[in-house]
Amino acid sequence: MAIRVNPTFIDDLDRFGAEDVKLCYQCGDCSTVCPHADDIYIFPRKSMKLLQMGLEQKIETTLEPWMCYYCGQCSEQCPREADPGETMMSLRRWLISRYDFTGIARRFFRSRTTEVLAITAVAIITGISLLIYGFSGGSIKIYDGDGAFLPSQFIHRFDLTIGTIMLIFLLTNAGRMWYLTMVKGTKFPVPWWLYIKQVYQLPWHFFTQKRYAECEQKHERPVFMPWIIHLGLMLGYVIMLVLVMVYIEKLQSGPAIDWSVHIFGYLATIGLLAGTIYFIRNRVKKNYVQYKKSHGTDWIFIVLLFIIVLTGILQHVMHRTGLFEAANITYIIHLMAVVPWLLRMPFSKWAHLVYRPLAMYFAEIRREAVALQEKSIQSVPVLIK
Repeated sequence: MAIRVNPTFIDDLDRFGAEDVKLCYQCGDCSTVCPHADDIYIFPRKSMKLLQMGLEQKIETTLEPWMCYYCGQCSEQCPREADPGETMMSLRRWLISRYDFTGIARRFFRSRTTEVLAITAVAIITGISLLIYGFSGGSIKIYDGDGAFLPSQFIHRFDLTIGTIMLIFLLTNAGRMWYLTMVKGTKFPVPWWLYIKQVYQLPWHFFTQKRYAECEQKHERPVFMPWIIHLGLMLGYVIMLVLVMVYIEKLQSGPAIDWSVHIFGYLATIGLLAGTIYFIRNRVKKNYVQYKKSHGTDWIFIVLLFIIVLTGILQHVMHRTGLFEAANITYIIHLMAVVPWLLRMPFSKWAHLVYRPLAMYFAEIRREAVALQEKSIQSVPVLIK
């Protein structure tokens, strides 16, 4: 089957953050310095080459961009300052837009204004809806229990509804990722049992992000700090999401503190707060190569998360100190940030949370499937006339 070339692909990727691709002359230094590149997954060089050739359909079936954690070593090593690390980040944004069947992700990544307007609209609708509900059957001076402005039972149903919508989009997009990479992008059938054999890869990479820890090799540090911060941010988000979706009634009870759930909330808050401050500081100071260029969605991502964390802390303090009216108002502002945050997750950078572990899982399946295919070919007897 003929492979279609898109000569404007590089120009299109500029809107996703890739600016220096044309400077690359394929010396291969980036793949040499990368601690994760190997004979099967040759990145960033292979992705840079496919991009330069305009092989858009090839790139949408590849896993390599997801296997890059953007430690920045390749960009530091590049003699042409082609910034392959930033290109890989841009390709991840582009791939998110390809997995998304709605086209929303593409619009967000290509236009900061569109994303900001969408977030603002959802936030306003959320705030108005919550105010109408609260005043219709409760008192703004009551935080929880009888006559509460936003009772925990309502918030629980509300959170589950938003979470279900988010999950539907994520699973649908993940299914499209599987089709593009494991069906369309794999030249031979993959045995079904490999999916079962390698399934442990999913929780392993999801909860540890261990490959990111292996990025730092040249400085001989015992711990790679960006990995710790990234892991804390990710785990903080996951823990808080579980608490809100499952244990909201215990979280919202009080004002006495229920340590059985709040201790996890405090730990999650520490991780989220440390992560947001760390990334905002680095993006402002631009003291590392991976923070020298910031796409519009990067700032929206981190600023919105910081607002969520800050309003969550304020709402909690006000509730526990008996300032129930102020707590309810702050809670509405908090939810006005949380709802668009959750709804944009399948179309934004946070989708990495799902796609990267899936990519590691698929990559190991592919690796073993390739080995089985080569073994099968070698075992075929050669007939000599």
